[in-house]
Amino acid sequence: MRVLVLGGGGREHALAWGLARSDSVDEVFVGPGNPGTSSVATNIALDAVNPEAVLQVAREKAIDLVVIGPEAPLVAGVADVLRSEGIATFGPNADGARLEGSKAWMKEVLASAGVPTAMHATFGAGEEDQALRYLETMEGFYVVKTDGLAAGKGVVVTESIDEARDAVRSYLSGDAFGDAGRTLVIEEGLTGPELSLLVLCDGSLQGVALAPAQDFKRIGAGDTGPNTGGMGAYSPVPFVDDQIIESVMSGSLALTLAELKRRDIEYRGVLYAGIMLTPQGPKMLEYNVRFGDPECEVVVPRIASDLGVHLYEAATSRMTTKVEFTTDAAVTVVVAAEGYPASPRTGDRIEGLAEANAVEGVTVFHAGTRSSDNAEGIFTSGGRVLAVTGCGASIKEARSRAYQAVGYLDWPGITFRPDIAANAVAEEV
Repeated sequence: MRVLVLGGGGREHALAWGLARSDSVDEVFVGPGNPGTSSVATNIALDAVNPEAVLQVAREKAIDLVVIGPEAPLVAGVADVLRSEGIATFGPNADGARLEGSKAWMKEVLASAGVPTAMHATFGAGEEDQALRYLETMEGFYVVKTDGLAAGKGVVVTESIDEARDAVRSYLSGDAFGDAGRTLVIEEGLTGPELSLLVLCDGSLQGVALAPAQDFKRIGAGDTGPNTGGMGAYSPVPFVDDQIIESVMSGSLALTLAELKRRDIEYRGVLYAGIMLTPQGPKMLEYNVRFGDPECEVVVPRIASDLGVHLYEAATSRMTTKVEFTTDAAVTVVVAAEGYPASPRTGDRIEGLAEANAVEGVTVFHAGTRSSDNAEGIFTSGGRVLAVTGCGASIKEARSRAYQAVGYLDWPGITFRPDIAANAVAEEV
């Protein structure tokens, strides 16, 4: 099987890496890819958000399966065009991708399906006064979200009503995220441990849950500072047992898939459920329509069965092959550029990549990196630069290996959280 992975971040590097290890896969292409993906696949210069450009490459390379990594191509309808031309595609059509493309629509789906979620209200252009008054009715802390895509950064969680007001004003004015923020969702703050559950969906009313993970969204140690696309993750999650997963799968996930079916949406791809385990039971924070990043970097290395088979079955028929996992744990530490998430510094040469990759049990997935025609080496090109994944017999061992590898990396302004998975080590039996 010849597989094309769309995207160029750490998630896509992890997917290409996993597919390259699959017996069912003969060749992997990544478009556009990055310097890391070139070590496991063939990179193709490609605008992944352009459906016709993707279709042309898929035909030229005789691609058997297209795996869409980021959310933007899904919202742009790339899967729709590929499927209309008979090309097997892992990733939902544009109608299903609205679950992530519009938080307001996602909340509407949850309400119709009867899925427990946070109390919320939606506000649009010209409704700033109403939104500010709604904040006055809330207790505890405040959550303000852009309706549209904002690369994981369009969420403000704060105990300060002044910060919440500033977010409302900057979102609705378009100053912060343009049109993505001109409609926003304000919701109650929920408390409890958070769970990321990636579910493979094959168009039926049943999904297949992958190993659970927990990510770390804030930039600073101790969950301080602004939200990011994710600063690290680990899997498995000590406080999540089979009973919790089954309750989510038979409850919220099944209800959501049934509601999508009622709306004539056949969902094929991965459904990322962000869940808060509240004292009142699991509540859905959000759905994403692609693999989480960095959750993908801890879940894919733990898959012991053939990733290519699983994704192809989900894309074309029904999932009949059992997904198997190693007993190993995985911990990913994201290494970022100075100034991330607001204004990351780029263009710095990365030192220590070979040494980091040589650490036992470690794979360094590239996210915001580039090569140069004018100089040797790999350079930073984005906010989240590398995702360093350590695998080991325990979370403690996996974490130790990941941080050992991070210690070899260096460039001006390098930054990372020192406490990724520390909570899990404390809870690990």
